[in-house]
Amino acid sequence: MSKQFKTALVLVFGVFLGISASLTGNVLANKEEAKGLPLDQLRNFSDIFSRIKSDYVEDVEDETLLEHAIRGMLSGLDPHSTYLNPDEYNELRIGTSGEFGGLGIQVGMEDGFVKVISPIDDTPAYEAGLQAGDLIIRLDEKTVKGMTLNDAVKVMRGKPGTDIELTVVREGEDKPLSFVVTRDIIKVKSVKNRLLDPGYGYIRISNFQSGTAAQLLDAIKSLREENEAELKGLVLDLRNNPGGVLNAAAEVTDLFINKGKLVYTAGRIDNSHYEYNAKPGDVLDGAPVVVLINGGSASASEIVAGALQDHKRAVVMGSKSFGKGSVQTIQELRSGGAVKITTARYFTPKGRSIQGAGITPDIILEKYTVTSADDDSMTRIKEADLSNHISNPTMSEEEIKKSGKKSEEDKVLATEDYQLHEALLLLKGLTIFNRS
Repeated sequence: MSKQFKTALVLVFGVFLGISASLTGNVLANKEEAKGLPLDQLRNFSDIFSRIKSDYVEDVEDETLLEHAIRGMLSGLDPHSTYLNPDEYNELRIGTSGEFGGLGIQVGMEDGFVKVISPIDDTPAYEAGLQAGDLIIRLDEKTVKGMTLNDAVKVMRGKPGTDIELTVVREGEDKPLSFVVTRDIIKVKSVKNRLLDPGYGYIRISNFQSGTAAQLLDAIKSLREENEAELKGLVLDLRNNPGGVLNAAAEVTDLFINKGKLVYTAGRIDNSHYEYNAKPGDVLDGAPVVVLINGGSASASEIVAGALQDHKRAVVMGSKSFGKGSVQTIQELRSGGAVKITTARYFTPKGRSIQGAGITPDIILEKYTVTSADDDSMTRIKEADLSNHISNPTMSEEEIKKSGKKSEEDKVLATEDYQLHEALLLLKGLTIFNRS
């Protein structure tokens, strides 16, 4: 046995002994649960390690084999637990800084391919037409199969202004699609707002950052100023929102709920148990809210939708969400790398786990393409068109002509974003119902 191999085995056993010592420290209060080292499995590990070193067709560095073993140990747990070497950890920190060179997509792994969880608003990937659910099978000429997620992300990131060709498989398409995307500096703007109609606001949250709740408050203030009055209702758009910071999701939810539980987390260790509760105050004073979600709504966006749904504070509309109901923590290692590991599940106020199940909307509304039909109001005869019709004592002839006509803005909204158009109609109905 080589000196190098002996050193590697000492390292491996040292790691396991360290883990065992840590676990033993955690279970001193319950000695019956304490278990010894899995010696048979460790012997099996060392046997395989030895066979690779002696028989594999090419020489492999001990460090490479051990890193592969660590990656396999974590990836076998769930899709979100992973090992980050120092370079990958640095990439992660760059990616969460709010500004970086890349494409603008939130991704995960599925069946060995990179899956688009959501394109980020107003980024190269979004403008190119990538959609939630797309499976990326090639990056330029490189096949994705066999890559780690970190490897794929590293290829997609690059110097702003450079191109990359993505080959994707999309449900419903007979053959793979090709997209040429130009990398750019990705600046993620979390909150956007506009008035849909007088009194009815629209706020889009593209992801959850530490300042999202404050930005949401500013957006509501801006809508009030533009409306020159209090809002009658609000559409909160969380479609294709891949999530983000758990605290930010709780803070956003708290703006609409007066009291009660917002979300709670639970795991095996004590510090994974946490509960978020609402503080008094509703930023809209009870005005109706419609939340839009779809299959690209994940994690933190599901927390918001689920909490508002449980509290009956909003009507959730759209299609079933992604279903990521787990919490990951990133722990730095002495090597300069880090381990990202799932430490808890989160639950809605009523104790629902979103994991794998997602949020089912109150009103299911898939994404449709609507074409504008010819307006037959010019040819259809009404009472007001008849000669010598009796006058209306409460409305002028001009007011009668205007009443019931669909505005151009309404027609455009219906054809450009059918789900949003339906959400606005529902919001108006809720306002009328509340008023009566």
